[in-house]
Amino acid sequence: MLNWALAMDFVSGNKGGMYQVFQKEAVVDTLVDVVMCLVPVWLAVMIGLVVGWAWKPKWASLLVVGLRSLRPQLLLSAPHGFSAALTAFMGFPLLKKLWTSFRAWESEREEAFDHQLNPEEDITHGGKEPVVTNGDLEHLCRLLEVKDGGPVWHQVMDRATPTMSYQAWRRDPKVGPPQYRSRTVYEDVTPELLRDFFWDDEFRAKWDDMQLYSKTLEECPQTGSMIVHWIKKFPAFCSDREYVIGRRIWESGRTYLCVTKGVPYPSLPRHNKPRRVDLYYSSWSIRAVESRNGDGQLSACEVVLFHHEDMGIPWEIAKLGVRQGMWGAVRNIERGICAYKVERHSGASLSRCAFMARINSKVPTDLSRALGLSSKDTEDSQDIISYSKETEGGNVKSKTRQGNGWKFILIGGAMALACGLDRGIVSKAVIFGVARKLGNIRKRQ
Repeated sequence: MLNWALAMDFVSGNKGGMYQVFQKEAVVDTLVDVVMCLVPVWLAVMIGLVVGWAWKPKWASLLVVGLRSLRPQLLLSAPHGFSAALTAFMGFPLLKKLWTSFRAWESEREEAFDHQLNPEEDITHGGKEPVVTNGDLEHLCRLLEVKDGGPVWHQVMDRATPTMSYQAWRRDPKVGPPQYRSRTVYEDVTPELLRDFFWDDEFRAKWDDMQLYSKTLEECPQTGSMIVHWIKKFPAFCSDREYVIGRRIWESGRTYLCVTKGVPYPSLPRHNKPRRVDLYYSSWSIRAVESRNGDGQLSACEVVLFHHEDMGIPWEIAKLGVRQGMWGAVRNIERGICAYKVERHSGASLSRCAFMARINSKVPTDLSRALGLSSKDTEDSQDIISYSKETEGGNVKSKTRQGNGWKFILIGGAMALACGLDRGIVSKAVIFGVARKLGNIRKRQ
């Protein structure tokens, strides 16, 4: 209370002084400088609003109706003199850094796509050779055994429902987009039903809200390999995405190894919209496992998925979108599986894609032995780190970088304020002291 009383006395005793301060042109210029320093923060907020609006809940539309009558107008005068020079001086390095980061991201995308199109795995369409080869199967087996030589996996999710459990990991390779690994166990489902479900493009349109179009371009009745054309719906701020996918299934007993990846297809011309995704990989294993009910029966089914793709947007924004929509997508798949099981039990006829899912190649003997080794719980491997330890460390580093960014903004604003005001009006020591205190507060947070 004493501090509040002193503050009120200070304000009441200095009303005239404060009025004189804001009458000076230097103060207005300084405030504009500080606002201009926050342009990157404004840009980040705008991007966040666009992303959030794309995935807005239904009640957000009601909020918009109430805000339509409000039409705020922001009038900013252009800085001049010393303020203009300071703004240009501070803005040029920022723009240069943003441009350099963008060029580096584009270079990584091109390098990742070239890495995927290995000349040793070149394919010939028209049924002469399988679009997906044994080399792709070997790569999937190495992923299942956590022996592919990639970075460490970090767990990002561990959730469950009464009929399903889900775990997810992510890793960031030096080249290419973020990679995801998930392990889902569905209760009271057979491996054969899940195999057909994930392959059935006709039924996918009933549960996948992003699926706009699908068509089979080629198929091989001997190996069961297919080339399919997909178009997926993306949020309002992005154009739709087009995929040309080669896929094939191998089986060993009741274990199914499904490989899908983006493949070149020259006979299908490209268009500006929808935008084609060239770098795409999504492969999984399906097998029967013991139910968590503890009855000793193999009445549950495990799906281990590996997925990554370059959607043509910055990977940090893509990771944010995946993190926000991951659990909703998993629940949507679970609902689709339940509906598919009901349809199959009703005696509905198989679609062409589901029929092709039953044409499988045999897993070579050496890889079958490797799969026997990989049937153990791979989440206990040393190369998979729980999010409760590793991810928290990553968050600490991220918060430290964010704290430093705010600290620089505060110090830059203090410099502009101290240099822009006339000498003697405001104490420069007080300004720098307040900025330093705020920077320390951000750091502790």
